[in-house]
Amino acid sequence: KKYPNIVIIGIGGSILGAKTIYSFLKNKLKKKLFFIDNFKNDNLIDVLNKKKLNVIVSKSGNTLETITNSNILINKKDENIIITENKNSYLRLLANKIKCKIIDHNNFIGGRYSVLSEVGMVPAELMGLSSNKFRVYNELIKNKYFINSLINNVSNIMSLINKKKSNSIIINYDQQSSNLFYWYQQLVAESLGKKGKGILPIISNMPKDNHSVMQLYLDGFQNNFYTFFYVDEKKSKKLNNKIILPSHKFLKNKSISKIIYSQKKASENIFLKKNIPFRSFEIKKRDEKTLGELFSFFILETILLGKALKLNPYDQPAVELIKKETKKILT
Repeated sequence: KKYPNIVIIGIGGSILGAKTIYSFLKNKLKKKLFFIDNFKNDNLIDVLNKKKLNVIVSKSGNTLETITNSNILINKKDENIIITENKNSYLRLLANKIKCKIIDHNNFIGGRYSVLSEVGMVPAELMGLSSNKFRVYNELIKNKYFINSLINNVSNIMSLINKKKSNSIIINYDQQSSNLFYWYQQLVAESLGKKGKGILPIISNMPKDNHSVMQLYLDGFQNNFYTFFYVDEKKSKKLNNKIILPSHKFLKNKSISKIIYSQKKASENIFLKKNIPFRSFEIKKRDEKTLGELFSFFILETILLGKALKLNPYDQPAVELIKKETKKILT
């Protein structure tokens, strides 16, 4: 409570889940968090010399980008928490040297699957949220509608892959869900992109992309399948009726959310007419439980797709080659 600035330092699966929670539930939060997940961070200067709590996350404890950013960001007056595996690593040694708190990262959970573990839940608690509200797995696996939906989605995606449709395009109508789909992008690409197989997740933010790539989606090459995603905003700004011209009286009393929903439904209608494959998510309530369900659904879907494709969804052997090559060049 005494730290006005909380900084999460990590990369990939170590930080994308926390970023998703922060942006998706932003309207509920009073705390200001900064996320450092690249070398050129615009918000780095804002917090560099301020009193802050740093949460440094790396499963291996040896992630080059996380080590580098931690080295630049940590000040003597800071409080630090390091989340890493209980084994000998750079961050473990650093934690002992600077005498900071250590939280053990479960060794059986890979980074991109770790959002509902300490990796995502410690930042969630620091945001003032309850981790218990996210963790609804036991409830979900007893829900026949959830299970049937999961199986149907996996079955349909496998059918599309067999028809050579391997681009998964997210038609996202909710700005606060952009980080959810960056998280999803890593989950799917890193879990399934192996042995000449995989799904390429592409994020398309609406309505902006209606005026750029939608023409291709509707009338270009047809090796894509689509996911429409919309969140119903109860407190959406309404248009000013006084300055609406007679030619556009259909906009009277309409909110931004209503206009966005109309665009989504219109797009789905055209996709149906053109026989373009898609699925649709409509989120009725923006809260921890909903986000926990989405995390669980996409994680389970990805694991089942990996099994169906006869792939190991938990490793990322090709990426390790670049890490080794980078170290060789730096040495």
